[in-house]
Amino acid sequence: MNVERVDIAIVGAGPAGTSAARIAARAGARVALVDDNPRAGGQIWRQGPNVAPAAPLRRWLDETRSHANLIVMSAAKVAAAPGDKRLLLEREGAPLVLAYSKLILATGARERFLPFEGWTLPGVTGAGGLQALVKGGMPVRGERIVVAGSGPLLLAAADTARRHAGRVVAVLEQAPRARVARFVALLALTPGKLAQAVRLGVAGYRTDSVVVKAHGKGRVEAVTVRTRGRDETLEVDRIACGYGLVPNTTLALALGCRIDERDGAIRVDDAQRTSQEAVFAAGECTGIGGMELASVEGAIAAHAALGVVIDARLVRERDRWRAFARRVARAFELGVDARAMPSPDTLLCRCEDVSIGDVAAHADWRDAKLHTRCGMGPCQGRVCGEAASVYFGWPRAAGRPPMAPVRIDTLIEAGRRTETPAS
Repeated sequence: MNVERVDIAIVGAGPAGTSAARIAARAGARVALVDDNPRAGGQIWRQGPNVAPAAPLRRWLDETRSHANLIVMSAAKVAAAPGDKRLLLEREGAPLVLAYSKLILATGARERFLPFEGWTLPGVTGAGGLQALVKGGMPVRGERIVVAGSGPLLLAAADTARRHAGRVVAVLEQAPRARVARFVALLALTPGKLAQAVRLGVAGYRTDSVVVKAHGKGRVEAVTVRTRGRDETLEVDRIACGYGLVPNTTLALALGCRIDERDGAIRVDDAQRTSQEAVFAAGECTGIGGMELASVEGAIAAHAALGVVIDARLVRERDRWRAFARRVARAFELGVDARAMPSPDTLLCRCEDVSIGDVAAHADWRDAKLHTRCGMGPCQGRVCGEAASVYFGWPRAAGRPPMAPVRIDTLIEAGRRTETPAS
């Protein structure tokens, strides 16, 4: 098996990972930037057939193109972390061992999807999922779309749909009007975010609103929404529903990094160091905070991994955006209606067809998993495990290797140690 050796390995090519890679490569370190997407940019700067690189990503591409010491490994999956400062990857269908001296985790976040009646109908996706599909080339021209859930991502998803000729019927925010209004007033502290909110607009925006049920035969045709206790049914062709983001910590858990039980984020110190020696973390995997915070945390992590003094201006910038992240968290905290459990026959685990009622009959996640196979499908509990945490108060489910679907050849090679250098 091939072994690629680098000074600094970075997993995740979003704002945090690209920021760290630029600084580390500029300093002369041999750097590998690993991402499972076909192009750098992560979810926030995702490229596609009809989507050109965003301006920050374009600048990054232009700046780093000349760095021969930066190896960008796109479409590469991390299958396992076998130890001894190594990661097992699958790249272009073949296994590869990445050996590193320092590791920076910039694995981002994933969407929190809370089930409701009819959520498995075709045409129902996450809010961020809709963005990714549209950027990937899925047409939405003329489709009637409801975007629902919680947080600023809803406006971004609605804007993406509108720019691709989708008809956004409504944007449904679960948070109460007063909290949202306070948050908007405080946007004056971050003028860039205020300008962004104005640009995205608020047409069709409703607070105190949740999706109750999706209707349809074969695919979604209508949706029942609840606004301040009053139900209304809207005719739609697509529902995009996401209740914020949760840190993606699968690799961190495999490495033994400590996780904060309150928000499920990787614990880091002031230099973005995790509890594991030589492992750093930055961006949404250390707490949801947006691309500005992710970028500055990636810069701090790179400086720390290089062993150089961290610029005080970076620390001040991080503190500023962490304060903004706390305001977002307070404003869009999930309320009673968002946390309300749907009917017992609603599927919780769509991979294994396990209902909420079946899971509720058990004492904890492990017991439910053993008796119902909940969380044992392709998503490895990433969707249903988070929902179970919200509905039942259970600790978040932890995945196990392989961390992504990979070829059997990769799994076989995982047990073989080699010192053969990459050719």
